[in-house]
Amino acid sequence: MKKLQKFRILTGIGIASLLMIFAPQGYAQSDNPGPRIGIKGGANFSQFFVDQPTVDDENMKVGVHFGIFSKIPITNFLAIQPELLYTNVGSKVSYGGSDVESLLGIREGEVRFNLNYIQLPIALAVNLGPLNLHAGPYVSYLISANVKNLQTSDLSTSDPIEMNKDDFNTIDYGVFAGLGFDVGNVTIGARYNHGLREVGSSGLGGTLTNNSRNGVAQIYIGFGF
Repeated sequence: MKKLQKFRILTGIGIASLLMIFAPQGYAQSDNPGPRIGIKGGANFSQFFVDQPTVDDENMKVGVHFGIFSKIPITNFLAIQPELLYTNVGSKVSYGGSDVESLLGIREGEVRFNLNYIQLPIALAVNLGPLNLHAGPYVSYLISANVKNLQTSDLSTSDPIEMNKDDFNTIDYGVFAGLGFDVGNVTIGARYNHGLREVGSSGLGGTLTNNSRNGVAQIYIGFGF
């Protein structure tokens, strides 16, 4: 729980930094968000918080996201913002302790989870001049997955344990919230995605990621047309 709070505090600091950097430029712009379509991309900072007694540590994984967005005004200050994104998330999880081999059947060490989704977020954006606050639901489809450094506890073999998308839930869904600045045809912002479905399915995937959900902080830049 302390790690989750620390992760969210760091996310808040990053968002506040964006506010300080871009607010002076942003407030010189028109407060009309305007209908537009564009491309966007940026960095992901994702982490699992595994409810598993054999977990020694969880560490952040850096990934990317990119895709298209559209901003459709409803009123002078409200807009609907659908997006279609490729997003790469996951985590680095260290397993250890005397029970790791008997409970999980794997060796001690850090395991790297890499999950690649097609994500559809739909936000309601509140535009306050150049500043926009946005939040809404998302749904994601898992297109591929791989796990690195996963070794069986059987010392007679050095072959890694192979895992793929079948070991994880194909559909993920959750909620997100963030803020951004529209500077001309450029939008800059940050948001946090909180998954509501467990990442792992049945079998080893579910055991290793027990009760974990996707938690992803994002920073992005987009260009409208």
